[in-house]
This record gives sequence, C-alpha cells and structure tokens, in this order.
Amino acid sequence: MATTIGGPSDTQPRLDAASPEIEGSARALLARRQSPKRRLFQLLVLVVSIGVLALGWKVTEIDPGKFANAANAGPILKALVTPDVFSRDVKPVDLSVPFTVGEGSSEPVSDPSGKFTITPGSATAGETVVFEGSGFEPDADGQLRIQNPARGLDALFTRVRTDARGHFREERQWPPTTTLPVDAYTFKLTINEPTGPVHLSDTFIQTLVRMGETILLALMGTVFGVVLSLPLSFLGARNLMGGSLIGRSIYSVVRTIFTITRSIEVLIVGVIMVVIVGVGSYAGVLALVVHTIGSLGKLYSESIENIEPGPVEAITATGGSRLQTVLFGVIPQIVPAFLAVTIYWWDHNVRMSTVLGLVGGGGIGFLLIQYINLLQYNQAATVLWMIVIVVTFMDFASGVIRGRLV
Repeated sequence: MATTIGGPSDTQPRLDAASPEIEGSARALLARRQSPKRRLFQLLVLVVSIGVLALGWKVTEIDPGKFANAANAGPILKALVTPDVFSRDVKPVDLSVPFTVGEGSSEPVSDPSGKFTITPGSATAGETVVFEGSGFEPDADGQLRIQNPARGLDALFTRVRTDARGHFREERQWPPTTTLPVDAYTFKLTINEPTGPVHLSDTFIQTLVRMGETILLALMGTVFGVVLSLPLSFLGARNLMGGSLIGRSIYSVVRTIFTITRSIEVLIVGVIMVVIVGVGSYAGVLALVVHTIGSLGKLYSESIENIEPGPVEAITATGGSRLQTVLFGVIPQIVPAFLAVTIYWWDHNVRMSTVLGLVGGGGIGFLLIQYINLLQYNQAATVLWMIVIVVTFMDFASGVIRGRLV
C-alpha cells in the first residue's frame, strides 16, 4: 500500500486566493454591495425611519424639560417607602383661637392652654401670619380651619403636622378682603394625637380583604373562560376541521370569535360590563371571561395544531371515529400544554384583575383609585406594594406548578 504525501488531489477544488473563480465571486459581491440602487434604497429607508421617529416625537409631545417638575412627585415617592401598614389609635385634640381680619391688635393671641398661638392677633391683606403649636404628641397630623358662623363659613385653612418635639409652625400670607372680608373669625385647630399600642392599620386589613377578592375574581374569570374556550379550541384547530367545507367554515367562524374577543382590551370590556351588570366584581369576572375565551382559545387551538400527526393517523387508519381520534390521539398530547397555558393564564388574570377596579370592576383596583383620588398616597402605596408582592408570589408559584405538572 502506498501513501502519497504532497499537494491536494486533483479532485479537490483549489481555494487559492488567486483563483479566478474566487476573484470573480468577490468582485461580483463587492459590486452587488456597492450597487447605486441598493445604496439609494438603504438611504431612503434611513431617511424614512428618521422621519417616522421625528413624527412620533412630535405626536407624543415628548418634552424632557418636564422632568424639571419632578419635585411634584416628592409626596408620592415618599409615600411609596412609607406605606400605611401599622398605626395607632388617635385622640382628637381641639383648640380654638379668635382672630380679627382688618385693623386690630398686633399682639399674639392663643388658646387658654397656651399650646396654640397666632401672631399677630389680626391681619390685613398681604400681611404674614404665623401659626405655632407646641406640647403635642410627636408626628401627629392635624388641620386648621377658619370659621365664621354668621357668614356660614367653616373651611379648611391649612394642614399641619408636628415634628419629633411635638411642635409645628406655619406661615401664611393673608389673602385679600375679597376672599376673607373684614370681620371677626375663629381658628379651630384639630390635632389627631396617636394613643395606645401599635397595630395593623385599617388600610392594610382592607387591602388584604380586597386582594383576596381580586384573586378569587381572577380564579372565577379563568375557570369560566377555560370552560367556554376549551370546546371551542377543537373547532378552531385547522388540522381537525380542515377536511370538509363545513369544517373549514366552522374553523373560520371560531377563529374570528377568538380574534374579536381578544383584540378588545380587557379594561374596555370591563367598562361595557359595568354598564350592563353594574359596578362590582361580577362585571370584572365577565370582562375576564370574554378576554380569556379569545386568548386561551387561540393558545389551545395552536397547541392542537402542533401535535404529532402519527397517533392520529394510526387511529384513523384502524377505523377509529372522529371522537375516538380526539380522545385517544389528540387529548393525551395536549394535556401538558393545556395545563401549562391554563396556570399561566390564571397568573395573567390576577394581574389584569388588579386594574379592572379602576373602571368599576371590583377587586383591589377599586380601592386603589379611591385612595389616589383622595390624594391618600400612603394608603395607595400600601395597595401598590400588596399588588407587587402577590403578583410576584403568584408568578413564582405558577412557575413551580407548571414545572411539576408539565
């Protein structure tokens, strides 16, 4: 046996850099890349893309300068890190001090206990008035109201909060006489002093109750959605319904239903259901059912269309009926996928149900929008953190369940 050592066999192609074939291919490739038409097309695409981005910038009114108003978000950001979870019972302390609008005494006036003082005791338009209090419980909230029974006036003048020493100080420039005419008034100070031991706040307890309602709302919406979408998914699978004209027609109708029901945002469906059945969790359940039918029906149908055709063909070849084919050739293949999709969609519906309350669909969202409308940011922060914690736990739990069942 002889072994040949040397250059490549004549049967092997030469990959020499100087090969005319390679040089021709490289030259053709460069010519194609440098084609004026291709470069013009690329330039046109770039110009159109820049134009679309510029139009989007204008239409959406993007203005980075508005971040200069970020200070307005201070109360909200502070509330996010101080949710209303623990509280103490409060005892209101009421103090009253007479006050004159117009010419009068420039000396301070105070209540009999001396804990609340106004300097000066009278004021004219534009004059600075100082409201001071001391000897109260630390970190207590309160409000200062101005009253004049003869004029039917009892209005909130300002809110106050004591510091760590139980002291507060507020300065206000007195408004013009068109707002508060010359007359004798009374300032009533109400301080809500904390008392008793620390306990879970009413906000936290109410949030827990609403969160439980939200989870059950999502569960009922998912269950009824599965019950309705499961049989429809078999009618919406092309590989099961494509054998005849009637089957293809049913397939088209069912897929159209799936498309319509999932294309409408769940919040819009929630508004419609609130109009039909009224405000409450029932409207939220119906909204989730409608949205779940379209979404789960599509996912179920696609799972059926992706099954292995072998078992189905084998059962059909042995003379099995359409029902037997579905029971023994299709269902065993789709059960794992159906379980995974169903568990995931319950997790998805929990997230959706947290915002359905914003349109009157019940659940924790209804509580959240109430707190926001009342500017109760600490209470709203409690709701937001509860939503984050529960949704995170549900996401983790659904992942574990899918991993064990599928």
